[in-house]
Amino acid sequence: MTTGETALPVRLDRESLTPLAVQLADTLRESAADGHLRGGDRLPSTRALARRLGVSRTVTSAAYEQLHAEGWIAGRHGSGTYVTTSPPRERPARQVRPGTRSERSDLLELVPGVPWAEGLDRAAWRRAWRAAADAAPLSRAHRAGLPEYRAAIAEHLLRHRGLDAGADSVLATGGTTAALVELAGSVLDRDDVVAVEEPGYQRATHALRAAGIRVAGVPVDEEGLRPDAVPGGVRAVYCSPAHQYPMGGRLSAQRRVELVERARAEDFLLIEDDYDGELRFDVAPLPLLAALAPDVVAHLGTTSKILTPTLGAGWMVAPSTVTSAVLAYRERTGTRPSPAGQRVLVELARHGDLGRHLRRLRRELSERRSMLVAALHAAHIPVLGDDAGAHLVVEVPSAAAERELLTRARERGILLDGLGRHFAGRPSSYGVAIGYSGCSREALPGALDVLVELLAEQRD
Repeated sequence: MTTGETALPVRLDRESLTPLAVQLADTLRESAADGHLRGGDRLPSTRALARRLGVSRTVTSAAYEQLHAEGWIAGRHGSGTYVTTSPPRERPARQVRPGTRSERSDLLELVPGVPWAEGLDRAAWRRAWRAAADAAPLSRAHRAGLPEYRAAIAEHLLRHRGLDAGADSVLATGGTTAALVELAGSVLDRDDVVAVEEPGYQRATHALRAAGIRVAGVPVDEEGLRPDAVPGGVRAVYCSPAHQYPMGGRLSAQRRVELVERARAEDFLLIEDDYDGELRFDVAPLPLLAALAPDVVAHLGTTSKILTPTLGAGWMVAPSTVTSAVLAYRERTGTRPSPAGQRVLVELARHGDLGRHLRRLRRELSERRSMLVAALHAAHIPVLGDDAGAHLVVEVPSAAAERELLTRARERGILLDGLGRHFAGRPSSYGVAIGYSGCSREALPGALDVLVELLAEQRD
């Protein structure tokens, strides 16, 4: 294939699970990023390109539409399609996102968001599923969640998170993102503005935007989200105060008070994503925003990080006006969280297996984190993030350094997660968020040796 004076090879793997249109868009995008295609180069028409590649025009049209939306190409009336001179933002290297399957099954995933599923007591797991299956089939939907599940979560929150919320205040959800979608559909309106952490959890940002909500990025530092940077006129602030995702800081007490005071004065909702708040190793789990200000906080939690995403179970504790709106939304849309995972969680809690697993999980992840931090510090590599959770952050100086690190790690059999993709706008820092819970204990030391070597090379 030729484009102006530029020869550009395009290889499509028809046996790959990645759609052909995505492969084509990735190839053209990477060619523009690395200089094979230059600003002003003319691309062939979608029909001509489809003919050359032996694919349908649907494939080439979809690829062009994606690149046009991203700002890599632009059409000129009556002239054709051209590569733009200035893409809107620097693009991090293409990578498999946490939670998705790598094209190479042999890659060791050191990415955040993967739980320590191998640590689950399999006997307890099987017992919980058998007991859950003994319950009679439901004849009607429980929009708020099974009563026994809500009671189990209320006990869990009191025991492990210090939140004294009665079972009637708990709603079952499908997880934190699912709960956010319900909040967007019930208590927020299209074109409302929600402040989000920058960098932050991009699934939350995408969920809000898909509901027609506008998002405003708020910078974070080592103390978490900056309340002084929250713009006026927002309807809600979405944050992860116990362990900011992905940078790993905790929201300081002073900022918690400041954020609550602003929420009350300006009448906005604080959406607290407590995705791994049970996992602190230096001190007791930090108090929840919901405990400080239950009148303005919607607290969201999930089993996917402390147990497994298999359950698809989470929870919400919020003011009665919010929970009533969510229940009305579920009634209107005929939706409700699946009760199967709720029943399994109830059985794990009933027999004490949930508490025992959390104690083992904290010990295991604390040891793994100590191993990583010691090795990185020995190589004089600074680490960001509190002594908590299942990931830590190492910064690198530039987008190019991040891309090189991700590529070289992948060549050595390790999948890493770049910081650049966690920004909704232009990235202001680069590096890797290193998850240490998804791989086996046996594989971790060897992977750590490679990781330290690659990071040390970045500093030379």
